[in-house]
Amino acid sequence: MPTTRRRFLSLAGGVTVAGTIPVITLRPLQATPAMLTTAIRNVVGEAQIRTGRVKLDIPPLVENGNTVPMTVSVASPMTAADYVKSIHVFNEKNPQPNIGNFYLTPSAGRAQVSTRIRLADTQKVVAIARLSDDTFWQVAADVVVTLAACTEEMN
Repeated sequence: MPTTRRRFLSLAGGVTVAGTIPVITLRPLQATPAMLTTAIRNVVGEAQIRTGRVKLDIPPLVENGNTVPMTVSVASPMTAADYVKSIHVFNEKNPQPNIGNFYLTPSAGRAQVSTRIRLADTQKVVAIARLSDDTFWQVAADVVVTLAACTEEMN
């Protein structure tokens, strides 16, 4: 069947309309403890997680959950034989439990990362460091949020 002008324009219009439909990403509405455990296990696998060597500086009480300052540091000499490979930060109640992954090398000089995070509610924040000998170390801190993120009115 030969393609007519009418058929060609009909198909071209359909493709154009289909291209303007927004792509919707579905996220969970509420986090669960199982989501946090799964996110941590995706990073560490079945390895044992020890406490110590990691320090998490985060305010215990924040007024606004939209910008919470946080610093994670790890006690490590950062030499070629002994260094921090990565630092992973997780939260308990945000829809996405993995806040961030930071990858380091010995040339970083210091095993420390600082950033600002969003917290949806009062919750626990967990930082896990992976060392060059493939051991995992963690620290956790509870943060009380008086005004949760994503609830402010837009002006």
